[in-house]
Order: sequence, then structure tokens, then C-alpha cells
Amino acid sequence: MNNRGNRLARSAHRRKPDAGTADASSLSMTKTLATLRPYIAEFPGRVLLAVILIFVAKIAGVWLPQLLKQLVDRMTPHEGLILTVPLALLLAYGGFRFINVLLGELRDLVFGRVSERAQRRAALKVFEHLHRLDLDFHLSRRTGGLSRDIERGIDGISFLLRFLTFNILPTLFEIALVAGILWQQYDGRFAAIAAVSVVLYVGFSIRITEWRTQYVRAANAMDSSASTRAVDSLLNYETVKYFGNERWEASRYDESMAGWERATAQNRVSLAVLNGGQALIIASSITAMMYLAAQEVIQGRMTTGDFVAVNAYMVQLFVPLNVLGFVYREIRRAMTDMQKMFGLLDQKSKVEDRPEAGALELARSDGQAQVGIRFEHVDFGYNAERQILRDVSFEIPPGRKLAVVGASGAGKSTLARLLFRFYDPTQGAVTINGHDLRTVTQDSVRRLIGVVPQDTVLFNDTIEYNIAYGRPSASRAEIEKAARLAQLDVFIARLPDGYDTLVGERGLKVSGGEKQRIAIARALLKDPPILILDEATSSLDSAAEAAILVALRSASERRTTLVIAHRLSTITDADRILVLDHGRVVEQGTHSELLSIRGSYSQLWNLQLREGSEMAPAPVVAE
Repeated sequence: MNNRGNRLARSAHRRKPDAGTADASSLSMTKTLATLRPYIAEFPGRVLLAVILIFVAKIAGVWLPQLLKQLVDRMTPHEGLILTVPLALLLAYGGFRFINVLLGELRDLVFGRVSERAQRRAALKVFEHLHRLDLDFHLSRRTGGLSRDIERGIDGISFLLRFLTFNILPTLFEIALVAGILWQQYDGRFAAIAAVSVVLYVGFSIRITEWRTQYVRAANAMDSSASTRAVDSLLNYETVKYFGNERWEASRYDESMAGWERATAQNRVSLAVLNGGQALIIASSITAMMYLAAQEVIQGRMTTGDFVAVNAYMVQLFVPLNVLGFVYREIRRAMTDMQKMFGLLDQKSKVEDRPEAGALELARSDGQAQVGIRFEHVDFGYNAERQILRDVSFEIPPGRKLAVVGASGAGKSTLARLLFRFYDPTQGAVTINGHDLRTVTQDSVRRLIGVVPQDTVLFNDTIEYNIAYGRPSASRAEIEKAARLAQLDVFIARLPDGYDTLVGERGLKVSGGEKQRIAIARALLKDPPILILDEATSSLDSAAEAAILVALRSASERRTTLVIAHRLSTITDADRILVLDHGRVVEQGTHSELLSIRGSYSQLWNLQLREGSEMAPAPVVAE
């Protein structure tokens, strides 16, 4: 591998484990099974009826060998006996078989809604919980692996609900019935062979399946890893192409698939050991039982029908046992998958509402909420080694615009994240109308704020859907108005599908400037009392920026606005400008005041003026 590949490999190995996938071993089987109880309790009548149906079906199934015995005995020639076709027994045998199958189908029909509702509710529970987790979790999660863990967990719920209810207990009931019939009708030796074979079969299956579980988990882990790498690579298709790293991405993907292949091969070998051992136990038991029954027939203590019935009982005994072995293997896999998924529910958000937190209510004047914002001696760091803000204090009066400027990494965007309460300050407080944001609900705060981010990510849907996301209940006329204000209407009019144009994955089918205008339209449609503009015109050319600034200035009127800017020309109209340097406020004032003191802001302004003049086209000189 070349040096670049070595560096990339070391970087990949240094990554933290995916925060979205909890260690399956950290959750007990009891706790995982307890999570299923509410889903079963939701439909007690359906569950009870389904259980009754399956037990009646088992009783009908156990009676079939008795009918078979009578059929064989009636059709076996005896001295002085005239053979006739036992029509009633044949009809009864066929009827019992039909009832056995029919009851199974009715059971599935009755219980289907329980299983489907459980999958739906569990998926919703995990989905809602993921949205409640803090920004740190989502910045560190690996989407592909997380998605696969959830998919397998949902499938595991359906499997466990069905097979724990309809296979484990009914199979044990059927085994008890068969053993009782063998004991009562024939000989204790038959019941003993059946009991010993069941114990050996179950014990062997459990022991080997426990051994196999490590390979199932390893295969799942590699599958999630491969899915994560595939999703990351495809989402960053352009970046891969820019650096010519197709082979590197393929090698990383193949590395995960090779791990999956190895784990699956080990899993397959262990499965062969399990199936072979189970087959040996079944064959040995049936052989012993048939030998004993044959001896009884030869000695005249059993009829040919009894011999057939004993064989049928042994086959009937091992059919559910064979299924039980499969079910136990799948239950272990389903448990592993569920533990992975429900482990997500144990992830705690670093930003949570206090139990006593109430909604933030604002007074309105002339239909517009009056909102004042204060940062009071705020310190913040993403971790102990990375301090971002240091003793930051400022105020934005209601309806005013405050702009924040500074070099990259100065902490500008962090202010917006604290205001939106993606994080809580480590020291100090952020307040709206005097209310510390930690004392009110996150939802009530976020309803008040509209955000135009620097890096706009769109849903893989239509332009209309992405604009309407700001207020899903908005009418088409309101959506079109927001698009006009964001200078999008001319662009949309040129598209063949207009507002129904699909923007592609993460908005890749539209340009950066068009994505940013959609984000602006989305924020305008929300019509919030607070606006956060995080370099909202960074992807626009000068002509488009001038038009958008008019719209943004109009939208900012009577709204409390926080503008994070790189281009100082966009914030000259701000009521107050803050200059951040390494997390500290080093200057503040209006544009003219800051220029007059000839400090950091003045230096930035002059630097950008020089850069602008250097980039301007040279004048044409007439000859």
C-alpha cells in the first residue's frame, strides 16, 4: 500500500466506534424480552385466541398417529376377517390433517396484526429517540451501519413474537403429550427413549448454538461495516472522484466484505456441525425406538398399526424438535439484533429537558412576537481539550440584527448552536426574554427560530417539498411567495417539472447557490420571530447575493436576527457587530464605529476590499 493508503488506513483505525451501535452483550436477555411485553399486552384477545388455536392444532396433530394405527390395523389381513375400506377413518384422518393446517393459518391471521403493530411501534420508538439525541451523537454516527442495525432489530421483533409464542411452549406441550401417550399406551421404555432423545437434542442444540453466536455477531458487524462504508462512499461520490480514490474506496469496502465472508464461512461450518449432530441424535433415537417396537410386534405384544404409530410419533416428536433447533438458533440471532437496536434507546442525550421545564411563551405586539436574546458570560467547549468560547457576553434587543464576524474557528457557528440549544454552555447562560434556555423545553425554543445554514442539505424529494419543510401545512401560494422572496421563482420557472423537480440525494442535482436559496425560502416560510443566518449567502455570486440580501433584510425587519458572516459587505446594515477572536469578543459596535477604531474589524474590512479589487476585471482601455 502506498504512503497515502497507509495514512488513510491509520486514520480509519483511529476513528471512534460508532455511537449508534451499542454493544449487544451489554443488554441482558431478560431486559430484551421485557421490551416485547407491551406489544403483546396491546392485543390480549388476539394473543389468547392465537394461543388457543395453536394448542388445539397440536392436539389434533398428536391424534393423527392414533387414527393411522387404526387404519393399518383395519387393513391388515387376519384369519376369518373380511377386509373393507375404513371410509370413516380415512375421512377422519384427512379431516384432522386439514384442521391442523387450517388452525395454523387462522393463528397467523389472528396474530399478524400483533406482530405488525409491534414492528411499527418499535421502529417509531427508535426513530423518535434518535431525533431526541444530541448533535454530538449524530455527528459521530455512521448512517449505513445504524440503518442496518435498525432493520435487523425490527425483523428480530417479529420473529421473537411469533416463535416464542407459537413454537417454544406449544412444542413443549406436544412433546409432553407424545411422551404421555407412549408411556400410557405402550411401555415405559418407549417414553424413556423419547425423553432421553429430547434432552440430548435440546442440550446439544443449545450448547452448539451458544458457540455459533459469536460468528453470527461477527457476520452482522462486518455487514454493518460494509453498509456504512458503501453509504459514506456513495454519498461522497464527487469527493471520491476529485481525488481519484475509487480503488481505495473499493478496497475498504472489500475489506469489510472479506471479514463478512470469513465470519459467514465459520458460521456455515458451525451450522453443519449443529445439523449433523442433530441428525445423528434423531437417527439413533428413531432406530432404537423402531428396534424396540419391532421386537414387540414379533412377540405379539404390539400390532403392525402400533409399530406404524410409534414411528409416526417419533417423526412427529422430532419435527417440532428440528424446528425448535432452528428456532433457537434464530432466536439467538434475533436477540442479538434486537439488543443492538434497543441499545440505541439506552443512548442518553447530553441535552435534555428538565422534568419541570415548561414551554417558552412570548408576548406579541401587532401580531409579531417580541424576542430579546442575551448571552451572559458564556463558556463552551466540545470537550475538555477543545475550549471554543470564553466569557462571551452580548445582547440582541427585540427586532434588532446582530452580526458576528471573525476568522474560521473563532466560535461564530457555535453561538448559533447554543442558541438553537444543540448544546448547553459549560458556564454562563443563554436567555430569551430572560428565560434561561435550560429551564424551558427544547421544542418551544426551536419553534421560534428559523435557520439558514452555511451547508444546506436537502431531502431527496421535490423543490416544493423542501421549501414546504419550513411549514408543512403551508399552501401552494405561500410556498410560491417564499420562493419569490428567495429569488427562486425565475430558476424554478425554467425547469421542465417546476416545483416538482427532484433535487437528488442531499440536493446534489442543484447548485450550491440554488440549495442556499431553497434554504432561505424554507426559513422565510416558517416565519419565525428569530432568524439565524449562518453565512446564508456564501454560495451565491455577487449579483444573486445583492438580490438575496434585499430579501433577507426585508425578512429580518421586526425579527431578532443573528447573522454569522464571512463577507463583511453583507452585514454593514447590522445594528451591532461582534468580532470574535479565539472565542472571545474583542470588538463590538456598528460598522462605522468599528472602522473608526481601526482594530481587528477594520483590518478584515480592508483585507476583503483588497481581495475584491484584485479579483475585479481589469478596465478596458480604448485605443
